[in-house]
Amino acid sequence: MIEITVPKMHLVCTHCNATNRVPADKLQAELNCGQCHASLLSVHPDNLGEAAFNAQIAKSDLPVVVDFWAPWCGPCRMMAPAYEKVSQDMQGHARFVKVNTEVEQGLAAKFNIRSIPTLAVLAGGREIARQSGAMSATDLMRWVNTVLLKINSSTSQNGDNHGRA
Repeated sequence: MIEITVPKMHLVCTHCNATNRVPADKLQAELNCGQCHASLLSVHPDNLGEAAFNAQIAKSDLPVVVDFWAPWCGPCRMMAPAYEKVSQDMQGHARFVKVNTEVEQGLAAKFNIRSIPTLAVLAGGREIARQSGAMSATDLMRWVNTVLLKINSSTSQNGDNHGRA
């Protein structure tokens, strides 16, 4: 009998920063953290502090889409519903998070954020793409899909599919 092994991915809980091993084929399911039991893939983008952000970038196998924003920023507030909608539509394909640049000034400086909103996609511990300015849900979805295709094609060419057995 042939045994089929489903690759596992590491997902980091945005609530307790615990790393969870999850079968890659279960990313569309309701998943909970093994430590704190919070949802691993929230349909709403989480606002992250520096420690949680760093844990996501360092340990998670799922690409992270970051919205660098501020509460006083009109275009940021205008884009928030579109970002939320795309987050829901793309659940399991990427993790969508928000970083309040007023609160997390160190992260804003580290990523050289000069205007907001600024969106960045990070994977494998590094920034893959960046886009400044507000976008509609359609444009945001198109941009994220283009970046994810680029990530997937480069990882498959390198023989690294982030799968861990």
